[in-house]
Amino acid sequence: MNNLGFALDGAWRVLLAGIALGAGLPILFTLGLRSLAWSASGPVPRPAGRVAGYTLFAIVVLGVLLGITFIVATGFGKALSFEHIYPTIVPKH
Repeated sequence: MNNLGFALDGAWRVLLAGIALGAGLPILFTLGLRSLAWSASGPVPRPAGRVAGYTLFAIVVLGVLLGITFIVATGFGKALSFEHIYPTIVPKH
């Protein structure tokens, strides 16, 4: 019974990562497009929509860059560490 708990805990983590990275970044990109469209609609421009759109695009670009960094670091036998505020590439243990 204990193994089933471990398997469900691992499945939960994989599901959460898949939703966050698999569907989360496209959703953020779509929200960025929608906020840019909202900022340009109507007779008066809305700068808040433009700021929100570019902020969401920056988050998507950072997510993509972190993914590429993870893949490249793993290829070189390194690991991506989040021990500090910013991610660093460290040797694998």
